[in-house]
Amino acid sequence: MKKRPKIYILDVTNRDGVQTSRLGLAKLQKTMINLYLNEMGIYQSEFGFPATHHETNYLNANLELARKGALKPIILSGWIRAITQDVQLALELTRVEHLNLSISTSEQMIRGKFQGRKDRDDIIKLMTGAVVLARKKGIKTIGVNAEDASRSDIDYLIKFARAARECGAARIRYCDTLGFDDPLTIYERVYQLANAVKIPIELHCHNDLGMVVGTSVMGAKAANDAGCDAYINTTVNGMGERAGNADLVSVILAFKYSSGLKGKYILDERVKLSGAWKIAKYAAYAFGLPIPINQPGVGANAFAHESGIHADGALKDRRNYELYDFEELGRGDPEVIETGRKITAGEYSGIKGFRNVYEKLEIKFKNDREATKILELVRYANVHTQKPLTNDELCFIAKYPDSAKKIFTMLP
Repeated sequence: MKKRPKIYILDVTNRDGVQTSRLGLAKLQKTMINLYLNEMGIYQSEFGFPATHHETNYLNANLELARKGALKPIILSGWIRAITQDVQLALELTRVEHLNLSISTSEQMIRGKFQGRKDRDDIIKLMTGAVVLARKKGIKTIGVNAEDASRSDIDYLIKFARAARECGAARIRYCDTLGFDDPLTIYERVYQLANAVKIPIELHCHNDLGMVVGTSVMGAKAANDAGCDAYINTTVNGMGERAGNADLVSVILAFKYSSGLKGKYILDERVKLSGAWKIAKYAAYAFGLPIPINQPGVGANAFAHESGIHADGALKDRRNYELYDFEELGRGDPEVIETGRKITAGEYSGIKGFRNVYEKLEIKFKNDREATKILELVRYANVHTQKPLTNDELCFIAKYPDSAKKIFTMLP
């Protein structure tokens, strides 16, 4: 019996999400996102840019956390340009084992970005050269990104994808870079691509026209219908360039509860919605951007009912006005806010106040020397994030001090 294709989540918060103009994440915050994604059972995190020097210590520290078992089984992959120079640099700077190589494929971008210096054949040569080198250097999973795929000629896109597959690429990333597709066009194009090339397809969609979850879901459906696995690129709270990327929680909810997808397509069984509330809250805090009040699943109004008919119906039977339960997303527990004395740990903390904070977290130190070492790291962490540290961040620093030290260290 032929194995049914699946849908996996490849979250790109730490690559595309952090490119949100005017916003960003500190390296500790990116690490926490990886930890929360792993807890949720997300298949893969595109955790950064291995050819970018200021990412080096963070990337290597997270790869060490994976070897220690703290970031397993999630796959950590890097993003680079599809040129041999980036492959070489990424492997000089980091120990990354999974890469996505990106290059533009639309006539608009080939003309507009390369200004006549490259043509379609040159694009394929650049890409295949980079893939061959990545394979030679031992990269385990190579994804090839067709930037602006939605505005690319479909016959050329198929030719590009075949060339990538033949030289060792494991997947093709169909990038709806400008949010140009609608759910119908992306279905038609991805089905044609997947059916012709028979390679797993990644869906990387943007929200410029407000259809990003619909296009992501329908692109994945098309790949599965053509017999290929699909990997949907998501970000926490839909962060990303311009109007953002596909929201992680919304995509999961769509496959679990929409009438045309529920029970008909196989979403990676490891995905656990129970971590949705925690990761959405943390990302909102880290980015400094509140969760929209009407955000699916995690917004303040996602389970709020005011109109008489709605309130009456929800109280009689929640299924009257709720497709899914708030408990499934890790919501429902009361949140305690301290209004009296509070001792915090930060860049100017002393040892007594610091110990008080960790005692409340039920973390004990062997001796004063160990406590002083962790205090120094907490001070650096506070300078690093410029925000009060969360309990999970404090626990992480105490549990993995050497990794934390590396994450905080950047050399120009």
